[in-house]
Amino acid sequence: MFEKQVKIPEPEEIKAAMPMPGNLVKIKAVRDKMVADVITGQSDKMLIIVGPCSAHAEEPVLDYVERLGKLNEEVKDKLVLVPRIYTNKPRTKGVGYKGMFSQPDPKKGEDILKGIYAIRDLNIRAISNSGLTAADEMLYPANYNYVDDLLSYVAVGARSCENQLHRLVSSGVDVAVGMKNPMSGSVMVMLNSIYAAQSSQIFKLNGWQVKTQGNPLAHAILRGAVDGYGNDIPNFHYETVMQVADGYAKSGLKNPAIIIDANHSNSGKKCRQQIRICEEVMQNRIYDADFKKIVKGFMIESFIEEGNQKEDIVYGKSITDPCLGWEDTKRLILDIAAKV
Repeated sequence: MFEKQVKIPEPEEIKAAMPMPGNLVKIKAVRDKMVADVITGQSDKMLIIVGPCSAHAEEPVLDYVERLGKLNEEVKDKLVLVPRIYTNKPRTKGVGYKGMFSQPDPKKGEDILKGIYAIRDLNIRAISNSGLTAADEMLYPANYNYVDDLLSYVAVGARSCENQLHRLVSSGVDVAVGMKNPMSGSVMVMLNSIYAAQSSQIFKLNGWQVKTQGNPLAHAILRGAVDGYGNDIPNFHYETVMQVADGYAKSGLKNPAIIIDANHSNSGKKCRQQIRICEEVMQNRIYDADFKKIVKGFMIESFIEEGNQKEDIVYGKSITDPCLGWEDTKRLILDIAAKV
């Protein structure tokens, strides 16, 4: 039985109440193209999607993004920096903090209507203060239209890439969509999800039959896998990446591209290992031209303070997975830029 609680307005109503200012719309259009050019190979820059595991509090996230905006001025000739403003969080057991979209205040229960306004406010302020448009995870496909005018990058998570609706909605997204490998690590499942996202589709969404043209910017994110005993299996190493590249070549997919997720099962959620992982990948890019051609960037979990905490006590510290601290993040990004 479903208990009706609060009527949620349609996306068009929310956008009309809290529109994206015109000057920021222009910034987003430029940023969307910058990201797309990396995925298509029109640009030799690397894409760095970096930021907190979850955006649980507005002020430290804005602080972080503003720092990233200043750092962007130092590396913009080599890198495209995209802040992670992740406002939806998957929960393995279905309970716990679900992200700002559902819980604008982590200490309180779900309030989705307030959450929608909170994430729009956060993203608009972030773009205004830093000049950077963000990435978020499309955890709930039906909710994407509440934020589609704000984001320059969308990720489909390991638990979602096998889901038909996630694949179909991804085919209608107008920006780059990264499809993570599933928890099993299956490359074929990931490539199939990319194929579905790149293809034209007809399906039902939010009360409408819709048709999409397919998203040629859909691509792979390698985040590591988990075996039947819960052990992490990294997939960022040279041999695995080149196997994925071979699968891409045989599939006929458009715009072959791989983003390496330096955290999650690649690092075993040991946040400082992200530094070593990025360094190894950059060395492989230097070593092999084919590796360099297909590995387009990184996803890095980072916040102001290193590590994580159970409750929101320390300013700028993750309340979900451990994150790399700001000073180490800055050094890492400068190091990556120097090796592009």
